[in-house]
Amino acid sequence: MRCVIARFPFELTKDGVLESMKGVKPEPVTGASVIIGRRHYPLKQVGQVITRQDRRDFSATEVLRAMTQLGFTCRAVPEAAPPGAPGSLQYASAMLGTPVIV
Repeated sequence: MRCVIARFPFELTKDGVLESMKGVKPEPVTGASVIIGRRHYPLKQVGQVITRQDRRDFSATEVLRAMTQLGFTCRAVPEAAPPGAPGSLQYASAMLGTPVIV
């Protein structure tokens, strides 16, 4: 499948991506990720390996689009709780009508 990443065309296949990522240790995932095999890889790491380009040359969205079209499962960035939102202890205390003792 033809994909354009960082204004360069690439002919990518699912098998080719699997082969390229074989033996590559996943970095810690802090943003969006893709599942390749049984491992979760950051999108930027996958993009760097399959395109051999610097991570600053492409966006995670470009890699996300290509990996989705190839049939890989991608995960979005988990949403953070808004500041000041009650945690589970505060929520349970409020439901029981008792003050929170910390």
